[in-house]
Amino acid sequence: MIFVDTNYFLRYLRNDIPEQSKIADKLFLDAANGKKNIFTSLVVFFEVYWVVSRSYVYSKDKILEVLRGILAMGFMVLDEKELLKKALDIYEKTSLELEDCYNIVYSEESGAKQFATFDKKLGNYMNKK
Repeated sequence: MIFVDTNYFLRYLRNDIPEQSKIADKLFLDAANGKKNIFTSLVVFFEVYWVVSRSYVYSKDKILEVLRGILAMGFMVLDEKELLKKALDIYEKTSLELEDCYNIVYSEESGAKQFATFDKKLGNYMNKK
């Protein structure tokens, strides 16, 4: 198994450092063809989100496209893929940050009876549910 860090996704997405982009492309192609087994983490997924939303200043539609593209990589092992898909659905429909959307889904899936937060926007969303 090969762990894939944030910069591999960014080089793959941006093709901004051609020699690194080629290496990332090859790894993903090899994984897609069953020649390599790759995985990543929840932290890496959120790092990609933070970079594309803050450094690259992608639109929300582009952010959703990028993140859903990562989750659609059937050859990529990511333990919380289903939770992230649900979080992206909430993110798409609200003005909440993705980390808040993830926490909503995580709390619900974990059986939380209450959601304690001082975040007004998040609290308002939870109270409307």
